[in-house]
Amino acid sequence: MALSVDEKVRVAHALDGLGVQLIEAGFPASNPKEEALFELLSRERFETAEIAAFGLTRRKGVRAADDSSLRLLADSFVSVCTLVGKTWSLHLEKVTRVDPEENLRMIADSIAFLVGEGKRVIYDAEHFFDAWRDDAAYALRCLQTAAGAGAENVTLCDTNGSSLPPQVAEATARVIDELDVPVGIHTHDDTGCGVANALAAVEHGASLVQGTMNGYGERCGNANLVSILPALQLKLGYHCIEAGRMRRLTEVAHLVDELCNVTPNPNQPYVGANAFAHKGGMHVAGVNRDARTFEHVDPAAVGADRRVLISELSGKGTVQARASVDDGTAARVVERVKELESRGYQFEAADGSFDLLIRKETGEHEPLFRLEAWRAIVEKREDGQVQTEATIKIWVEGERYVRTAEGNGPVNALDRALRSAIGERYPHLRDIELVNFKVRILDEKKGTGAVTRVLLDASDGADTWGSIGVSENIIEASWEALVDSLEAGMLPTRSERHGGRAAEVAPS
Repeated sequence: MALSVDEKVRVAHALDGLGVQLIEAGFPASNPKEEALFELLSRERFETAEIAAFGLTRRKGVRAADDSSLRLLADSFVSVCTLVGKTWSLHLEKVTRVDPEENLRMIADSIAFLVGEGKRVIYDAEHFFDAWRDDAAYALRCLQTAAGAGAENVTLCDTNGSSLPPQVAEATARVIDELDVPVGIHTHDDTGCGVANALAAVEHGASLVQGTMNGYGERCGNANLVSILPALQLKLGYHCIEAGRMRRLTEVAHLVDELCNVTPNPNQPYVGANAFAHKGGMHVAGVNRDARTFEHVDPAAVGADRRVLISELSGKGTVQARASVDDGTAARVVERVKELESRGYQFEAADGSFDLLIRKETGEHEPLFRLEAWRAIVEKREDGQVQTEATIKIWVEGERYVRTAEGNGPVNALDRALRSAIGERYPHLRDIELVNFKVRILDEKKGTGAVTRVLLDASDGADTWGSIGVSENIIEASWEALVDSLEAGMLPTRSERHGGRAAEVAPS
């Protein structure tokens, strides 16, 4: 992933709005874009956050005052600098190739120089936990040297993500007993313990946590602040940010995903689409009586929404939580869902199709048209070009419409032909866009003859919904999902926001 300078500024303001106190914005000495970022940030104003700049200890054999990267930090507008230095003998031997005493001088000189230039320094002890297990005495000397040179905080880094919570807890407690400066924690997720390790360190005295939004980072990622923040504040009782700001957590997490062009993880704790989604009938019944029975925190506390999903495991309560229907109708819907899911449908990701299913069972469904036929032709030419054309024949209120359209594929061509036929009659269709298209093979052993499930996501700018189609023919499955997505978008709850369902025009 790569962010532009302007996008990084947007992220900084989003984190500031969340209440984050320190934003390590980048490494000014690494490239011109980072320099441009800090120049731009120097003109921005933040409510809660301070901007920190990242750098390295001085180079071997160079005075700190003469090291260009340290000079860049000293001249920067930031008040806080994060310096990383070596701690583990393996790196001293294989990477920096300096002896242990010279490494201590590099740490001391670099921190003292920046402190002398009026900067507050956080020292990151790289590979600290590996070093602690290898030679605890020397690892501690590195921290003591940093503190003695003026660092206001020494942060213990599990750079390889190799440690487990008991190891982090034991080392953190020992360090805090030995030092008289605050201690921080910086963990990675290579063992799947990044968040747990950070929490263990805090419970044993660490007072500063480094991490990233959504856990982005090297290899398996850094400790995920989106999980750490509510865990500390809502679970362990630490005051990290104002309570009202915690409600922005989901919004900020998804904004950062969007800027990084990453699809939000639906299973991410606290903020994922499935974090407060309930599918099993017993679970839904419990939530309807008291949400605490199956929710570990109030979704609203982190800005999330509760979702009730429909599936073959659902009971009548699940349907009635979605729509106001009587017991008999709810029971019929449940049986219909069980039948369809046995054939490959999956309504938990297709709420639009589920809404239509309920309306069909209550007799309230009004199809946009009656299909006579459709046809899609895909032609690959000698010059390598691929041409797709679709024709549809439909009936709307007794009138027959025939439309042909081209597209970049069968689904796109069918979509264009259908909108051409009924777009003027149903103006709200102009607001509906397909925003995602997913295909899954359900019985791969049958090869190209396998049943295919197609899931579409559509949006009208105010709401987003899913639809589903299942068939051995991928185009037929796509057509089914396409029609459901448009019909779901035309339901009164959505179309009324855009001025009504239909505008009558003369057919052609």
